[in-house]
Amino acid sequence: MPETLTIALAKGRILDETLPLLARAGIEPSDDLNTSRKLVFSTNQPTINLVLIRSADVPTYVQYGAADIGIAGKDVLLEHGGEGLYERLDLKIARCRLVTAGIVGKPVPRGRLKVATKYPEITRQYFLEKGQQVELIKLYGSMELAPIVGLADLIVDLVDTGNTLKANGLVAIDHIVDISSRLIVNRASLKMKNQAVKELVEKFEQAVAEPSA
Repeated sequence: MPETLTIALAKGRILDETLPLLARAGIEPSDDLNTSRKLVFSTNQPTINLVLIRSADVPTYVQYGAADIGIAGKDVLLEHGGEGLYERLDLKIARCRLVTAGIVGKPVPRGRLKVATKYPEITRQYFLEKGQQVELIKLYGSMELAPIVGLADLIVDLVDTGNTLKANGLVAIDHIVDISSRLIVNRASLKMKNQAVKELVEKFEQAVAEPSA
């Protein structure tokens, strides 16, 4: 009897680039993921189901086996730490950069910096490797506002075009890491459902290699 696999997908900006990739892998959701209020979806493949969750939760669902496979940004994986899962494939979608940024023309203060971010673990490690002491301020949105109102000296955030930074009088300063979405696999699923997981990973490899329309 064929093994059933559950794939955890991220809501938001990654989803639009994930759907064409799924289609090239031969997986079509039963409903429109962008408009349906459902969270669990069947597909045209009777052995593959999808769950749609917050991006930051994808590694947790995969780690604890609630999903066999997931698609998550490298930023989320670095922040999570990768425990209990394998990163199997760079899907080469949702590409951007994680950077430090500050106000244009304003020198970075010496001494202990205040840094606002939704990536405290990545940020802590980055500044630790630089030998720089920082006070981390955890925010969940509107990161660009923090330096403007004096909440922080710098921010650490994702940047695509840089237009949002520019519109708010900010500029990228240091490049931390390039980001793209990755295919991750639960460790137990890789052992218990090895053949099914292997075949699905191969479909994604082919989908990544295939030029998009």
